[in-house]
Amino acid sequence: MRKLSVIITAGGSSIRYGNKNKLLEKINNKEVIIHSIEAFFPLNPSEIIVSASESLIPVLKTLFFKYALNNISIVKIVKGGNTRQASIYNALKSCKNKDIVAIHDAARPLIKTRDIEKCLQKAVNSDAAIVAVKAVDTIKVVKETGEIDYTPERSTLWAVQTPQIFDYKLIFDAHKKLEGQNFSDDSGMLEYLGHKVYISEGSVSNIKITSPKDLYLAQILYESEV
Repeated sequence: MRKLSVIITAGGSSIRYGNKNKLLEKINNKEVIIHSIEAFFPLNPSEIIVSASESLIPVLKTLFFKYALNNISIVKIVKGGNTRQASIYNALKSCKNKDIVAIHDAARPLIKTRDIEKCLQKAVNSDAAIVAVKAVDTIKVVKETGEIDYTPERSTLWAVQTPQIFDYKLIFDAHKKLEGQNFSDDSGMLEYLGHKVYISEGSVSNIKITSPKDLYLAQILYESEV
């Protein structure tokens, strides 16, 4: 059985959310980031690394004490970088387990354990798999002028989520080769380097919190699952 490391990305600025940090907002009286971390506990990871902005680290330490996460030796915090890519690279370099790693956005607190398990199994078999859902809307590719360029076939389109799960060496080497660039998506780095990445179908409820409306929706979705 391959050992799992988990990286939780918590380095965003929350600019689109407003003057609060969205990761500290609450769903069912528990902070968003705590939901995101605890979602991985049933998989018994060997380590959970939270890559956070410097200003957030003291707050997280207090929060982890509140939920007794500071007593769980597998959970640790590392300082993030100036970009998402740099933050993840910092976390990858701090991994003790160099087997298989799941990278998950802290702003996706409703990830289902069964969807993580499905993606993990696919990554074990293929070295690279990401959670995604089929596109339900027709998508248009639009020119800078606002004119529609073309309409891609919807059946081939998927909306990417996290976690994205990889063989550790594969994704670490990709970050090393592409250091200093600004990829917003880890799977995109592997695609750029010519590696195959596979889709693991997830759930539409695995939304990303980017605005107060998303938090409201997340609370409704949470209650519907309880």
